[in-house]
Amino acid sequence: MAAAAERASYRFVVLLFNCLLTFGSYFCFDIPSVLQEQLQGNLTCPNGTHHNSTGHNSTLDCVEGLGMTPAQYNLLYAIYAWTNAVVVILAGFLIDKLGNRFGVFVFSFLTVLGSSIFALGSHFKGSPYLLPMMLTGRLLFGSGNGSLTIVQNRITAFWFKGKELALAFGLTLSFSRLGSVLNFFFTQQFEAKFGMQWTLWGGTLLCVLGFVSALTVSVLDKVGMKQLGLDGVIQQESKKVRIQDIRRLPLRYWLLVLTIMFFYNGVFPFVADASKFIEDKYSGYSQQAAAYIAGAVYDSSLLLSAAAGILIDYVGLRGIFAVSCAALTLPVFALLAFTFVPPLVSTVWLGITYSFAAASMWPSIPLVVPQATLGTAMGLATSVQMIGVGLSNLIVGHILGTKSSELKIPLWRWQQMMIFMLANTIACIVASVSLNIVDKKQGGTQNRTRKGAPVEQEDREPADAAPLLDDETGNEGSVS
Repeated sequence: MAAAAERASYRFVVLLFNCLLTFGSYFCFDIPSVLQEQLQGNLTCPNGTHHNSTGHNSTLDCVEGLGMTPAQYNLLYAIYAWTNAVVVILAGFLIDKLGNRFGVFVFSFLTVLGSSIFALGSHFKGSPYLLPMMLTGRLLFGSGNGSLTIVQNRITAFWFKGKELALAFGLTLSFSRLGSVLNFFFTQQFEAKFGMQWTLWGGTLLCVLGFVSALTVSVLDKVGMKQLGLDGVIQQESKKVRIQDIRRLPLRYWLLVLTIMFFYNGVFPFVADASKFIEDKYSGYSQQAAAYIAGAVYDSSLLLSAAAGILIDYVGLRGIFAVSCAALTLPVFALLAFTFVPPLVSTVWLGITYSFAAASMWPSIPLVVPQATLGTAMGLATSVQMIGVGLSNLIVGHILGTKSSELKIPLWRWQQMMIFMLANTIACIVASVSLNIVDKKQGGTQNRTRKGAPVEQEDREPADAAPLLDDETGNEGSVS
């Protein structure tokens, strides 16, 4: 009789709780984007001029808030990205050495701790402790959330490699983006009713949900691996993983990492400032309406990620999808920079290309590295991505200026920001074209179709990935 862990139903139950790992943390990640006006608002407002920005036009009203400058606000995102860049390399290696259960517990706890300190910092309005506490909270939150995504991807790759891999990656992205979408839909309304502080603590509560899911998926992963008889095998392979193996990662991997970095450089920094941009450039949008339109990037991703995963699982052609997504993103920032086409067109368009890019790029990593080093490879990819995103956030903050409580940022500054996004997208096209050229010379793994690569073939490691473990294991491939 087949073990329960061998059934499709078991791996999809694992996937369900694996998806919930990052639901709350993705909700918390973009809370500052929705509450940008409150974070940058004046510490005090003259009597009779206070306005919470839920009305139709807030350009003549005083918004009471925490008094951050645009540069300080963007630093909240930059420090998150930089922390990821440093921590995820070590985190990926530790996950490979110590296992998934260690990772999900430690890193989900860090998201709870970081979001709690960030919320606590909002209670120190007007004091010198406010910014250091909120930055510390984002630092710890970033340490946990970026690393938690690596564990999530590693668990997904183990249970679904050679099966419904892109679908599984698409579903995890959909659940994460569900948190982002609900943030853009409800956070502003919640803040208007209960205030900023309770809103931030509500986000922390959702991170606690992720911690409970982490405990659940740990048990399911442990029981399943024991039933499959693979627990000991994975531990033996993990002991042989060395940090020096990074030097032997294939060229295709590095080009894939650069493609991911440049694409995300145009997504995350844009979304962080999108609400304010829409209010400043387009007339007639309230803070709430602007947040809805900015959130359409994630709305589209939520609706399309699973379908994109199914399509890519069926047709393959991951490298071609990567080039196409980058090329089709160019018009998005051109429209935002040089036209007054309704912003919803651009945010939905960006959400569509983002969905297919995520479903094609990240699931390509397990195809070019062995399972035993996948955590390290994912961590390094996330690190490079976050270095790029962090630098982009800093550059955007510098472009938009440093004046606190500026009611309306000049249009020429926003235009320069969009040109910077365009430059990143062009770099993404160059990297993805190079990836396809190298991949074709080395066997065409990225663009192999489903018909041309049956499950048994996809389960084997590609030729340029196997040498990572050759020194001590012969030609060991993925145990999944």
